[in-house]
Amino acid sequence: MIQKQHEYAQTDRERVFLEKVEESKYQREIINGLAPFINEKAPEDMLSFYTKDEVVSLRQLKGTDRDVESRMPVKITRHYYNLAKNSPSIQRLVKASPDETENLEGSEDPGNQMDYSPVEGLLHKYEMGLMYVVSTCSAHCRFCYREELIARKEIERQDGTVKKKDLAKIPEITQYIREHNEAVERNGGLHPESGREKLREILLSGGDPMVLNNGKIAAWLAALAESGIETIRIGTKEMAFYPQRFDRTFLEMLDRFHEAYPEVGLNMMLHFEHPDEFLAKDDNGEYIRNEQGFLQWVPETGAAMRGLVNRGWLTVQNQAPIIRGINDDSDALRILQREFKRIGGENHYFFCGRDIVAYKAFNIPIEKAWNILNNSQKGLSGVEKHARLSITHYRGKTEVAAVTNEPIKGLKGAENGVVIFKLLRNAADAPHLSKVCIVGRNPDALWFDDYEDRVLFDEAGLFDYTRVTSSGKPAGISSMPQTGGMCR
Repeated sequence: MIQKQHEYAQTDRERVFLEKVEESKYQREIINGLAPFINEKAPEDMLSFYTKDEVVSLRQLKGTDRDVESRMPVKITRHYYNLAKNSPSIQRLVKASPDETENLEGSEDPGNQMDYSPVEGLLHKYEMGLMYVVSTCSAHCRFCYREELIARKEIERQDGTVKKKDLAKIPEITQYIREHNEAVERNGGLHPESGREKLREILLSGGDPMVLNNGKIAAWLAALAESGIETIRIGTKEMAFYPQRFDRTFLEMLDRFHEAYPEVGLNMMLHFEHPDEFLAKDDNGEYIRNEQGFLQWVPETGAAMRGLVNRGWLTVQNQAPIIRGINDDSDALRILQREFKRIGGENHYFFCGRDIVAYKAFNIPIEKAWNILNNSQKGLSGVEKHARLSITHYRGKTEVAAVTNEPIKGLKGAENGVVIFKLLRNAADAPHLSKVCIVGRNPDALWFDDYEDRVLFDEAGLFDYTRVTSSGKPAGISSMPQTGGMCR
């Protein structure tokens, strides 16, 4: 891992682009923590968001091992509160509840992600890297997959040290990208140590990059483009929490970036879990339709979405986990997929919940998630139902490809049907890409561990994996890796 500090020199093209970036001021009206509700200091109209009994229950947990804010800080914007008032589903998304800490089983670093962190703030697993550029969001999802970063928890690293995750910095990240890609080029297309290809795509994540100001986002975009990155993704839930952030100044910054770096692809990866996050409702909680019968978007959200999708040189995609009490509903997911495509976006992935700390309070069974998504896509057109169901295994992103109901004659363990997993992403030189694993059904399974006693066929090696070494190779492998490693 690169430890020393490095200077970063901007190019003339960078400076010209950044000098034209304009800033705006935003009024998110954020409520931070439970204290404003416990002490009745929140705005009067928001105090009822938690009932008196809920406040008492949460206050009793303060300072104990079950303190919900120690697991995940509480945060909400005024915009999201206004949506949540008429939606039990999205109340569940941001409201703290004592059931979160009844069972704290789970991993503080799911999938040993830090094994793939050659530079602080960067995860490099495939031809793509993910960066932590900020450690907060405008509001906090209770099921957040980055709860260890948002809550600023100390985690154990591969070398045995214990410390909080730090954020990415431009000098170190850009130097790593250049050095990695130069080594790949010298070695004929694969890195001589890890076997990875060129690092050509970066996801700005966190936290939520959209809580940064325009200048900081622009600085990352330009620095990555100058370092040779071909495609940049911005992962954000700000479109749900505070769509006003996607204003003229932000969109014009994107326009200028495209003018300066027209060869660099830009993808906006949004996170809508439920259609209640973007569809307008009347006082009775019913979706509003216009005279032609079309569902109407929340005005601020619709304007922000059109601002993005009208720029044909960038893509706008949605992905979301399927979480208990939020969107484990086929009808809701059908509306979400149909409406998101209608406005011009693309449906990317739905996810099974990860094995984060307290995951049993949020995850639904894997097979149930598959059935919910499958049923939601009945009645959708071919272009509307591109989303697949993924569950992130240590080896890589894995599709839940099929769940069967009938027994397979002659195959012991398949008497109640099977689940078929397929590897969609695999680290290093991807030796297991597209391989499958077949297990006997377990309707209660929340994670791969729940299938360990019923593996029928496993060419993908989902139940036979090895943790990677610091070089990115699986432990004990001295040559180019032939088996995948723990990968998130």
